[in-house]
Amino acid sequence: MRYYARKLGFYLVALWAALTLNFFIPRLMPGNPVDTLLAKLQQRGGAVDPSARRSYELLLGTDTGEPLWRQYTSYLGNVLRGDLGVSVSAFPAEVTEVIGQSLPWTVVLVGIATLLSFTLGVTLGTITGWRRGSRLDSLIPATTVLAAVPYFWLALILVLIFSSTLQWFPLFGGYDTYLATGWNWDFISSAIYHGTLPALTIVISSVGGWLLGMRNMMVATGSEDYILTAHAKGLRERRIMTRYAARNAVLPSLAGFAISLGFVVSGSIITEQVFSYPGIGSKLLQAVENSDYALMQGIFLVITVAVLAANLLVDLLHGFIDPRTRVTT
Repeated sequence: MRYYARKLGFYLVALWAALTLNFFIPRLMPGNPVDTLLAKLQQRGGAVDPSARRSYELLLGTDTGEPLWRQYTSYLGNVLRGDLGVSVSAFPAEVTEVIGQSLPWTVVLVGIATLLSFTLGVTLGTITGWRRGSRLDSLIPATTVLAAVPYFWLALILVLIFSSTLQWFPLFGGYDTYLATGWNWDFISSAIYHGTLPALTIVISSVGGWLLGMRNMMVATGSEDYILTAHAKGLRERRIMTRYAARNAVLPSLAGFAISLGFVVSGSIITEQVFSYPGIGSKLLQAVENSDYALMQGIFLVITVAVLAANLLVDLLHGFIDPRTRVTT
């Protein structure tokens, strides 16, 4: 119990530190979101007087006239209530609305692709590491080369082959725009069809790292005394591989998977740019280009919470898999 309480306390402190950094960093950055918003309004032919500028400053919270510590406490209170402010790049939409519209696309696409690449890489790494020296070792240089290829270049090559030349998949977008969004088969099938090629790009580029890491751990674990003992006891080869070797060899990969799973919500900016996919990565790039600090803060907060939550869950799972980690000194 002390193990779980200590882990929970550590992540609560880490969350507080992340919230504090998320508050101060945008205020240290150059530029003013109000100037960006007013420039857009003036481009549309609107005139802005000083009273209107003051209203926008109060709305966006850039110059409230309050001391910094009071702004900080107000910020923490707003975060607890789910109020992340108003987005400049999508004005007058709120940040929670913008994130809520784009986050499901990224979670489904990158989440499924990450899970598939991890499962495929760990499975192949387990088999190649256990049967080292076999023909399966030829998978290692092939997947390593694919992992070393620049990601944007691989995405463009797949678009050129499968979208432009063969026309098996669409060039861009997350679904057919003439369809109404909702839980109906036409929309879901269109989203799956549009997301297949971006997901395939993520799987191809990342499966090699999981395979190589798991393979090396299996080779190292195969020489441990408890593996030799299991062989001496006459246990089946498959049981030794899965229940003894793979269960211990997967622990480092599991920790890496936690970090990857947490960063699923941040999306893949390159993937979403190449395929014009409507995910959170494209919204983050849009926020940076428009000095939309409120949206940047909101996205960074979601990423931080997701990474901490994923690492906490894996720490707890790690303690369940390997009881030695729960021993306190």
